[in-house]
Amino acid sequence: MSELVARTGRLQQRYENGYRLIAGCIPFRYRNAEEDGDGNSEKIIEVLMINSTSGPGLLFPKGGWENDETAEEAAVREAMEEAGVRGDLVHFLGCYPFKSKTLQDEYSPEGLCRAAMYALHVKEELNSWPEKSRRERSWLTVPEAIESCRHAWMREALENGFSNWYADGMIPTLPRKGFPNSSSNQH
Repeated sequence: MSELVARTGRLQQRYENGYRLIAGCIPFRYRNAEEDGDGNSEKIIEVLMINSTSGPGLLFPKGGWENDETAEEAAVREAMEEAGVRGDLVHFLGCYPFKSKTLQDEYSPEGLCRAAMYALHVKEELNSWPEKSRRERSWLTVPEAIESCRHAWMREALENGFSNWYADGMIPTLPRKGFPNSSSNQH
């Protein structure tokens, strides 16, 4: 049993202009490919996806952004609760609107949602996490993830947000946790 507990309910849920605000991330890691004859190895990017609890296909961790947290904090929390990973948010991938069949409520009767998505460089995989009994993790290459992605808006975040950031050199654009700016970290 995990000592970590997932948040539940919608009392603290954020809404804006009829949209339920969601935060999520595309967790990723680097894996070394097989070495060639010269001892060189290429780094391969893998992304972490989790199973959906409501049907086929795979998802990225995401959930409601609550009043007592920033979008970044919500994305990190969702990664831990749903996928059992911790790491550093390194890039904002964009906002992706979508319509949910299961997230309809009095504040968003049409189920309109807007997800703030981030790239999360995974530093730790937990053995126990709040949704472990309901979720399975899968590390996939980006092409595999595109094929497996359940929702079109998540595929768009992967193809347009993450893949474009990758093509641009994966330069971190968010401050590292614990290091607000580089000048304060010089010795």
